Amino acid sequence: MMKGKKGKKVIQGIKGKQGKTDQKLFRQISSLSTEQRNPRSRNIDTKTVSGILSVINAEDQLVAKAVKDEIPYIRKAVELVATALGNGGRLIYVGAGTSGRLGVVDASECPPTFGTNPDQIIGIMAGGKSAVFRSKEGVEDRVEAAVSDLQKARVGAKDVVCGIAASARTPYVNSAIKEAKRKKAKTIFVTTNPRSIVNSMPGLLKIVDVAICPVVGPEVIMGSTRMKSGTAQKMVLNMITTAAMIRLGKVYENMMVDLRMNSKKLEERAKRVLMTATGINYEEAVETLALADGHVKTAIVMVQKGVSARRARALLKKHKGFVRQAL
Repeated sequence: MMKGKKGKKVIQGIKGKQGKTDQKLFRQISSLSTEQRNPRSRNIDTKTVSGILSVINAEDQLVAKAVKDEIPYIRKAVELVATALGNGGRLIYVGAGTSGRLGVVDASECPPTFGTNPDQIIGIMAGGKSAVFRSKEGVEDRVEAAVSDLQKARVGAKDVVCGIAASARTPYVNSAIKEAKRKKAKTIFVTTNPRSIVNSMPGLLKIVDVAICPVVGPEVIMGSTRMKSGTAQKMVLNMITTAAMIRLGKVYENMMVDLRMNSKKLEERAKRVLMTATGINYEEAVETLALADGHVKTAIVMVQKGVSARRARALLKKHKGFVRQAL
């Protein structure tokens, strides 16, 4: 411990080198539930590897309950997204750090899974594409960059912009939400802090159409929101896009029927889906998919209705792509 005049001089020297302090930000961060110390993991550094893993696993089990409590709000988000996509709009994720990467991941997985156009669901990352692979500290504070990034994406009234920020205070994300609302887009906000925190953020309350706030509590490692917060965010994004795709007819029973056969694995999955849905054998599935130009929906209707590919496409078009209705 430094005492006396010499100690004060050292402290003053350190303060001078670090620049101005921001006690308002310090207090704001200190109030977040994700920044608190977790009493259940306080002695984690004394445990065996098995003990460490047990603590992490026990905390992870709390996440699903926190997400479940937010289903009424997730439902509203799904309705916004399904409506936007059905009317030619887009879902645009915006985030920084772990939150931004999760948005990019969810967006990138929709085309192979549901056959969506890659431009329909996109992820915008603070710091650009390179920040997906290597952390860029400080880019989350660039509010002007968020405005510029949304302008480059040509966000408009048909779109839904989903901001993802564990802390609910990320300047880049909040700025993007404000710009989205200025462009008359619908807005969703995903955070792992209480709804009261969102409501306390300057200006956010009036511009967020749906706030989704699974409260996961303190992280195993204080402030490490790549853990429970990241898991909760991933679960929420999965639920939003999956439910929206089901509502848009991208799923028949519980099978993905709009997948694109652009890899060997997906080719075989398409055959298996067709065989499971219709009861035909492998060779028949290969032949039918060839006639259907690789489109699983068309192939299912062809087999089940005993019609040509052309007629199957017409039935699907009539029923807006829903296999059940086409059958």
